Amino acid sequence: MRTPLLLIFAIGIIAAVVSSCQSESEMLYNRYYTSGSLLYRTHCENCHGVNGEGLSALIPSLHDSVYLKKNLSKLPCFIKNGVGDPIVVDGKIYNSKMPAQSNLSAIEVAEILTYVTNSFGNKMGLIDAPKVNADWNNCN
Repeated sequence: MRTPLLLIFAIGIIAAVVSSCQSESEMLYNRYYTSGSLLYRTHCENCHGVNGEGLSALIPSLHDSVYLKKNLSKLPCFIKNGVGDPIVVDGKIYNSKMPAQSNLSAIEVAEILTYVTNSFGNKMGLIDAPKVNADWNNCN
């Protein structure tokens, strides 16, 4: 009687461990997302809000996945260099200037973008540091 119970218990433990394993890409995404959340709080939340809601007619919401997808390769440049020209997000014109965050590394920008593009109703996957570096090479 004791052996079958131990066997069932052991199989249950093994099944629990195996089912909780994540792939390498899932772990990388989770690391970027978690770090990005912390960096967002430090560098972005004051203007864009706790929930990415923006600030009325002054600062755009980060909920517009259409704008984010359309400008995905520009987002690293926006963070590094700031935004000075008017932009249209969700049909609204925003003229406020976004300050540059030129002190952030490529991986920090990638982490912030992974967080933003996968929060507030957005689901765009991992944005990694090599992509940010490539996009920075094309900044105007």
